[in-house]
Amino acid sequence: MTKVVGVKFRSTGKTYFFDPGDLEIAVGDQVIVETARGVEFGKVYLGITEMKSDEISKPLKPVLRIANEEDLRQHEENEARRDETMEICQDLIAKRGLDMKLVDVEFTITGNKVIFYFTADGRIDFRELVKDLAGVFHMRIEIRQVGSRDEAKMLGGIGNCGKSLCCATWLSDFQPVSIKMAKNQNLSLNPSKISGVCGRLMCCLKYENDLYTRLREGIPDNGEKVFTPDGPGKVFDTNILEEVVRVRLFTGELDENGNDKLETDLKIYHKDDIKRTKKPKSKGKPQKTKDCCGECGGCL
Repeated sequence: MTKVVGVKFRSTGKTYFFDPGDLEIAVGDQVIVETARGVEFGKVYLGITEMKSDEISKPLKPVLRIANEEDLRQHEENEARRDETMEICQDLIAKRGLDMKLVDVEFTITGNKVIFYFTADGRIDFRELVKDLAGVFHMRIEIRQVGSRDEAKMLGGIGNCGKSLCCATWLSDFQPVSIKMAKNQNLSLNPSKISGVCGRLMCCLKYENDLYTRLREGIPDNGEKVFTPDGPGKVFDTNILEEVVRVRLFTGELDENGNDKLETDLKIYHKDDIKRTKKPKSKGKPQKTKDCCGECGGCL
């Protein structure tokens, strides 16, 4: 077991683990830590905890100290100069005619390095911009390209639900989201309805996906042929949360095109009250299954 503390550099950012050493650290403490980017200012969100060695990435970087008055003053100065720094960088980007959008800027607590974050559609050659920035700020310059989801997380905003973006308020890690999750929940596949302000699929599609996946078990797809207590029919619609299926029954007659006619009225059944038709394992003419009732012309 290894002792660690969890530190965030942004209130909604990812939690990183550090070695507390002999320091007495509690949740809410502001600390100075050593990272791959240099010495940084962060806040403790997870107090001293023992974790299994295979649950953390080694080697652990150390917590250098609990932030003192000088560190707090430097952090406040860095925050105060943020807007001015972004404005200068924006002017230099426009001067160079670079097709990039500046998103955010960060200073290390030592004040010898500044990091700029931007978004762009493709690769950007910003080598000359780095020289321009170094000439203005006289410190190490780092420029990082981020994705649209990271941009939304940094800038914040209001989602389709009318609330603040999850990624900008409490969501620390992005989870993979797929169009299959929208299909599982019977949502409209219109991109404008299921996309967030970042233009990507909404993160909230992930929240209830496991529940919908479980509830969908045994529920047929729209258009699927089923056998009900009232006879064979075709699925018109489903309500996953209530676990019911709306079915149009076959009349037993054929239309002018030779297809089975369907009744106009819909009937509602619980998913446990219907039998799903099964496809044969072999290709060719459909065959009856061993549990076929024989009333619907053969289960498929």
